Amino acid sequence: MSTRHGIDWNKAQALFKAERETFAAQRRRSRELSRQAAEHLAFGVPLHWMNDWSTPFSLYVDRAKGARFRDVDGFDYTDFCLGDTGAMFGHAPAPVARALTEQGTKGLTAMLPSEDAVWVSRELARRFGLPFWQFAMTATDANRFVLRWARAATGRSKVLVFNGCYHGTVDDVFVDLVDGRPRQRDSLLGQVYDLTQHTRVVEFNHLEALEAALADGEVACVLAEPAMTNIGMVLPEPGYWEAAQAIIRRHGTLLVIDETHTISTGPGGYTRAHGLAPDAFVLGKPIGGGVPCAVYGFSAELAERVQAAKRNAPPGHSGVGTTLTANLLAMAAMRATLAEVMTEAAYAHMFALAERLAEGLRSVIERRGVPWCVTQVGARTEFQFSPAPPRNGSEAECILDSELEHVIHLYLLNRGLLITPFHNMILVCPDTTASDVDRLIAAFDEVLAAIV
Repeated sequence: MSTRHGIDWNKAQALFKAERETFAAQRRRSRELSRQAAEHLAFGVPLHWMNDWSTPFSLYVDRAKGARFRDVDGFDYTDFCLGDTGAMFGHAPAPVARALTEQGTKGLTAMLPSEDAVWVSRELARRFGLPFWQFAMTATDANRFVLRWARAATGRSKVLVFNGCYHGTVDDVFVDLVDGRPRQRDSLLGQVYDLTQHTRVVEFNHLEALEAALADGEVACVLAEPAMTNIGMVLPEPGYWEAAQAIIRRHGTLLVIDETHTISTGPGGYTRAHGLAPDAFVLGKPIGGGVPCAVYGFSAELAERVQAAKRNAPPGHSGVGTTLTANLLAMAAMRATLAEVMTEAAYAHMFALAERLAEGLRSVIERRGVPWCVTQVGARTEFQFSPAPPRNGSEAECILDSELEHVIHLYLLNRGLLITPFHNMILVCPDTTASDVDRLIAAFDEVLAAIV
């Protein structure tokens, strides 16, 4: 018998083959749309990563509302992926839909601010604790802009990231540790200069490496998620961030916290829940209820340095900003989301269900005897193919198994349950119910029973 992460790999392969056949036989309209898409869409999809799902062809969505969506063949699903956080508070939240409808009749974009911009900036300052804010279309843009501001404010050229990180498609972050040495990520396309000249990379949770990398005073900022989420979840060890912040401050380096995923921790993100004090803060995906937009905030001291850098620069394009940034529609969506969707009550509901889910998954894992664990950050839960949670990016990468993930994900999908296609991340939203969670746990138990 061939075993892999505690399961019978021969059984898993047979199950995957059967599930693909079931998917293909039942979804004729999605299959036809995929055929038509191949005529004019490169890779057959609007963006190439849409091929990363476990399905033999794309699943096409007809409509989505709350915690559910329907495909073009009429099948209904409970969505635990939620747009990989873009719809973390459910699809088409009613307050956001109303705001978009109203704003749609009043104007979409004007290169001028609306009253919503003032309200949103005040709420961001209250909620996240940084007094000054700017906007972007995506978290990628926000991270890119913050790196540019950090370099301008400090006069330093280098940035530091953690091994295995993800901060969108910002070029600077595609550097990994390979055998202990920094190396530009092999998968990065079209890169024409060596990123390791200006990017340093260390392991998360490794204080000595962080100290050594910052010691020469050349690093403008550390860009980090407070808990890593995109290589499988990696949580900070007790006391890590307290010590890391002291090291970063001691070397005159700025700390930029990207909460695009860890906003699952609470209304003020991981930052407010755990007392972090970043110089800059980035939040994308869910801030507009699914409408493309992002925000980034500055401490008072950094805002002063940033504004001075801009005032003292020659006239011309700063390299920061896009024409549609802070458009009227996005601002209306952000105001509705912050005021009526990202509420304390919504988080309380999500936390209770995420805890129910985590405990249920742990119970199944123990009963089936597989050497796996479950990690949780607020409303975000993940099962991982190791007995204990990974402590850094290298450990997290070693336990990833995309083929096994696809077996489990497709089995769940064919039973009307969607989880994120990258690793095993599961989200709950304000519209998720206890019965939804219980159904996912039961299906998880069934698939393990079939392959252990």
